[in-house]
Amino acid sequence: MLSVAAALHRDAKDPLPHAGEGRSALPFPDPWILIVGLLLLALGLLMVTSASMPLADRQTGQPFYFLIRQGAFTLIGLLAAGLVFQVPLTRWRRLGPMLLVAAMGLLTLVLIPGIGKEVNGSMRWIGLGPINIQVSELAKLFTLVYVASYLKRHGAELQNANFGTSALALLRPMAVLAVLAVLLLLEPDFGSVVVLMATAMGMVFLAGVNLWQFGTLVFGTSAVMTILLWSSPYRRARLVSFLDPWADPFASGFQLTQSLIAIGRGELFGVGLGESVQKLFYLPEAYTDFLFAVLAEELGLVGILLIIALFMTLVWRAFRIGQRAERVGMKFSAWLAYGIGLWFGIQSLFNMGVNMGALPTKGLTLPLMSYGGSSLVVMCMTLALLLRIDVETRAGGVHEE
Repeated sequence: MLSVAAALHRDAKDPLPHAGEGRSALPFPDPWILIVGLLLLALGLLMVTSASMPLADRQTGQPFYFLIRQGAFTLIGLLAAGLVFQVPLTRWRRLGPMLLVAAMGLLTLVLIPGIGKEVNGSMRWIGLGPINIQVSELAKLFTLVYVASYLKRHGAELQNANFGTSALALLRPMAVLAVLAVLLLLEPDFGSVVVLMATAMGMVFLAGVNLWQFGTLVFGTSAVMTILLWSSPYRRARLVSFLDPWADPFASGFQLTQSLIAIGRGELFGVGLGESVQKLFYLPEAYTDFLFAVLAEELGLVGILLIIALFMTLVWRAFRIGQRAERVGMKFSAWLAYGIGLWFGIQSLFNMGVNMGALPTKGLTLPLMSYGGSSLVVMCMTLALLLRIDVETRAGGVHEE
């Protein structure tokens, strides 16, 4: 990890690698991404404050306890985003394998007793004083950088007409992802496995893999996920309660029923900002996983449509940036932009789907909005990486080595 950080810090001083031009040649970043990202951060701060005040007042005597912490995380995230934006994309591409090793190292460290910190039965955090770092968030970002660099190096093999060559090129990254999935499942963190696998497979599909091989991969992965889901009593109980939460509304179906009540109370325009009833110790995790339900209750259908529109805009811009990068021959940048768009789209879709009862509970945050330092900081860094792709692409179309 130290070597990765040192390399990125050193490379941040390098100028944009084309035509001898320095950083002064960089155009202004995509305003759509900047505005939407800042709006989501601001709405997240507002809703975390509203959703957390009753619990914060009861636990700490300070109603704005979680707002202060989330505000600090936001500042750290913006600072980290500024640093990431300075790093040329060629450096990220070259560090892809090293970042993969770092991701595996972090996911291994968190499983070691004494290093990993257990919260609610899961070993997902490494404690650093008053701060807990959820390593799976960093691991997802590092893995997507690796997958994009792999697709840049072996894209021609994936599209090769020879079945053996293309199959081998497809199986190599899938084997790496399988190792990461096993490490995540040991925490356990099934939700991150689903998001990571779906995003990586989407990147592989967009890179032009053989459709028959990709279909076989999707079928096999889905079968494995189904077996993992059904073989675990804990996950199976979540699935059963999701199918009929009202069968046991005071135990296994409690979270989902309270979330549905909150969304139903919101109706068209909501009950008003700060007026949620479900956040008053009825809805568990009201300011983290189920923040969207509180937003729906207080801002109604209008608030829901606003949030959906903002995330759709982010995904749309990510794919437009990816298309532009692909046209000018920046393959690594293109696959990474597609991956970032898929990550934001899939994770936000899963979070909103869980809140609305359309998907089983998975413990995934709403990007840039839910309370949590690790997710917020990493998502800010990810958006900065997308902005770097945008400005380098528009700065002249750098053809990668």
